[in-house]
Amino acid sequence: MSVFAFFEWCESTSIGTAIRGSVWYFPVIEGFHLVALAALGGAALLVDLRLLGPLFPNVPVAQLARDARPWQRGSLIVLLLTGFLLFLSEAVKCYYSTAFWVKMSSLALAIIFMLTVRQKVIDRDPATASTGARKAAGAISIMLWFCVAAAGRWIGFS
Repeated sequence: MSVFAFFEWCESTSIGTAIRGSVWYFPVIEGFHLVALAALGGAALLVDLRLLGPLFPNVPVAQLARDARPWQRGSLIVLLLTGFLLFLSEAVKCYYSTAFWVKMSSLALAIIFMLTVRQKVIDRDPATASTGARKAAGAISIMLWFCVAAAGRWIGFS
């Protein structure tokens, strides 16, 4: 099965058809999607700004990351679920959308970066952690999540 055929199949599912055929489903799902993105972005931004230095200088990075983790994980689950539902409603449009592919690539990179590199920087002993590595991790994370949000917004206009 080709990628395009898979996308056509996704759009023709009963869920995709129901969302596309309803006046309310798409905007309600998109509302939850955007709230989840805001929650995830806010939780990630708190930690990333702490890594960069200017936010909460007296709070250990590891503690702030631990406090933000439930928000990051919960909102990521909602974001992925609602994103999948939105995708089902217009999969063929997504197939032809450069913005969709940019968003999916950025999302994959952001999640992998958040769970691996950024987490390793956070878990380092503050006494031995490199300031440059912390700042780089915070800046890269902010850039990746910004790309996810900007490309997602771009989908609506393409």
